[in-house]
Amino acid sequence: MPSLRVRLPSGTLDLDALRTELDVPGDFPPEALAEAAAAASAPRLPELDRTDLPLVTIDPPGSRDLDQALHLARTQAGYRVSYAIADVAAFVTPGGALDAEVFRRGVTLYAPDSRVPLHPPVLGEDAASLLEGQARPALLWTLDLDEAGELVGTDVRRALVRSTARLDYAQVQAALDDGSASEVLQLLREVGLLREQRAADRGAVDLPTPAQEVEVDAAGRPTLVWRAQLPVEGWNAQISLLTGIAAARLMLDAQVGLLRTLPPAEAESVQALRRSALALGVEWPEGQGYGAVISALDPAVPAHAAMLTLATRLLRGAAYTAFDGAPPEQPLHSAVAAPYAHCTAPLRRLADRHVGEVCLAVCAGTPLPEWARVALPALVEVMAGATRRANALERAVVDAAEAVVLAPRVGERFDGVVVESGPRGAVVQLQEPPVRARCEGELPLGERVQVELVAADVAKREVRLRHVPG
Repeated sequence: MPSLRVRLPSGTLDLDALRTELDVPGDFPPEALAEAAAAASAPRLPELDRTDLPLVTIDPPGSRDLDQALHLARTQAGYRVSYAIADVAAFVTPGGALDAEVFRRGVTLYAPDSRVPLHPPVLGEDAASLLEGQARPALLWTLDLDEAGELVGTDVRRALVRSTARLDYAQVQAALDDGSASEVLQLLREVGLLREQRAADRGAVDLPTPAQEVEVDAAGRPTLVWRAQLPVEGWNAQISLLTGIAAARLMLDAQVGLLRTLPPAEAESVQALRRSALALGVEWPEGQGYGAVISALDPAVPAHAAMLTLATRLLRGAAYTAFDGAPPEQPLHSAVAAPYAHCTAPLRRLADRHVGEVCLAVCAGTPLPEWARVALPALVEVMAGATRRANALERAVVDAAEAVVLAPRVGERFDGVVVESGPRGAVVQLQEPPVRARCEGELPLGERVQVELVAADVAKREVRLRHVPG
């Protein structure tokens, strides 16, 4: 699932202090940088050469940490998806200084002013990245689909690949819209739509996370603006999800691996989201499940974009589940509505490198490397800690954005709905701007209320409301 992308005006928040507060990693140790530089100049290259395959990358403009490159073709039975994933294991020596530092980091972290990479730039943005025109070691997934887009065959092996084009989402969407797109990109849309339909059939939750920005409106006041994802971003994500589902199947069959799991959403969380829908004026027909409601939202509509942001609360409980022997009792990721594994972003997520090694061994019928097997249980806690840090950073930035928007409006009154209530007070969802904030006093859940903005402190990232009795 994508992370919320937040942009703040320069100087809004002391990001250096925030990084210190959340123990965000700083520079790489010299010994890790030395290992990365040596590996960049002499990676372990595979025997199989598939530089003939005309792969392309599709990423945000300016991205250099390119994990994936794809190619799609029509077959007599349906479709063949070729998906190359950066082979980070070709550069990182297990047990070395770089490996230790990567374990300490866990994931790439994103802040409004910068990102904190999982790997040194000499690897993550250069030697290991699937940059256009460069031969790179990769894990090449071959995924065969039938005419309905169902997965019917999976293979993954190490191969040397070369991306032929570096594309961005807006560029691809424009080409698809005006009819100038290549056959590969047309097939991406065709397969992406089929996979979206298969996901809906399974009961999966489509959660396109919008980018949140703070802008100044015509009256000179800061306001929250959401930038919706383009359709091609969803189709591209379906290829990654497909690969994660294929990886999970391989590992479950082999009875060893690392899944990304998520139990079904708790009824209380679903009810809280329903109350937020009421506050935001979002239609939620009686008897309709949350998955169908969320998947039907339009991120271009501000209230819908806010709902999508709030819906990420239903992903609480997501975890990494390692197993070596009997499969886990609960192997499903409820949002994907299938067993699923992270395996397509090894430059930005530690677990993916190890999942890739398991799948390579399963497909080749060879023993799993001991370094990968031994690491599986430890990765559960390592990734949990890294994910908590990433979520805390994201939440802090979102809280700051909301405080920025409301700071000039202290003393004003707003309409809202009580979406949480307890001993610590209530949480009220404002209708406009679509912000959640703590409100003094206990109030009945679901009640429409009027509140006064008591404080909006950007430095503390805090917004406080007071109930105004009717």
